[in-house]
Amino acid sequence: MKILLRQCDLSDEYLHFVAQIGADGIDIHNAESIPGFIEQGYPDEKALRRIKERINGFGLGLYRIAPQDEPLDFMLGNPGGEKDIEDLKRTIEIMGRLEIPFLSTPFHFDHPGHCGAVKFTHRCGYQMGGFSVDKMNASRTEKPWEFRVTIEEHWERSLELLRALVPVAEENNVKLITHPGDPPLSNAYVSPQRWTDLMYQVPSTHNGLLYCVGTRYESGVNICDDIRRYGRKGQIFHTHIRNVRGQIPTHGGYQEVSIDDGDIDLFAVLKTLREVGFDGGLQLDHMPDYAYDDQHRKIAWAQAVGYVQALLAALY
Repeated sequence: MKILLRQCDLSDEYLHFVAQIGADGIDIHNAESIPGFIEQGYPDEKALRRIKERINGFGLGLYRIAPQDEPLDFMLGNPGGEKDIEDLKRTIEIMGRLEIPFLSTPFHFDHPGHCGAVKFTHRCGYQMGGFSVDKMNASRTEKPWEFRVTIEEHWERSLELLRALVPVAEENNVKLITHPGDPPLSNAYVSPQRWTDLMYQVPSTHNGLLYCVGTRYESGVNICDDIRRYGRKGQIFHTHIRNVRGQIPTHGGYQEVSIDDGDIDLFAVLKTLREVGFDGGLQLDHMPDYAYDDQHRKIAWAQAVGYVQALLAALY
């Protein structure tokens, strides 16, 4: 298994830092970091090749890229949305030529859970976010949530987009991965049920899960059993690793915490991932705000990398 960071920037200083602390690579989550991706809808191939070569030059791999955060015209049902499909096909073809293995799907919008966000203070004052059902309900009473499209429209367009992209992904050996909605609520566009149904409705060796340990725990599942359920079928393509306190069904919310400070037994998680044959990326996610850290949270990233390195050393 490979330890990955979510890219903060692509400067030599940052890549040097990532390599020095012993990570294996990065995921580029910000489409703005890739020339052409926002401006024309697909990456400038030469520019992305140079980015990948720079990352590789530090002994790191580039594992995943993600489209823009702003919903696509296609997903909103706007005129001209067909161009989004062609742009994503072209993106997959470029990724195939550059041997970048994973593309995140563009299915996430804001959803009602985001108005339940809470800030928590933990050990010696470090801070992280979290979620409260009570706060969400109070916020929605004060100002009812307005969906940008209906859940049914979003679902049908998601399936249509996947059916158009999967053959191109198979041909170019690029895997499409979908993250569950966070917070994991039934009225999220990518609810826990729809998250897995996207995979079952468009079955392919190149359409699978970005398995977020934190989000799945928040939903109330037993993490190790859940990993076995999907991992034994080879449906977990990529992972996000973080820790949490509390679950929505039992606690009415959750608190995000430092990687060593939560309810989740991450050694058991890694042991179960190995048990089901997973040997992919462990992208560390959601870093705490520590005193004296910098804008990229380098102290937090270094701690998280060292923690997972120790777990992997004990495992292997």
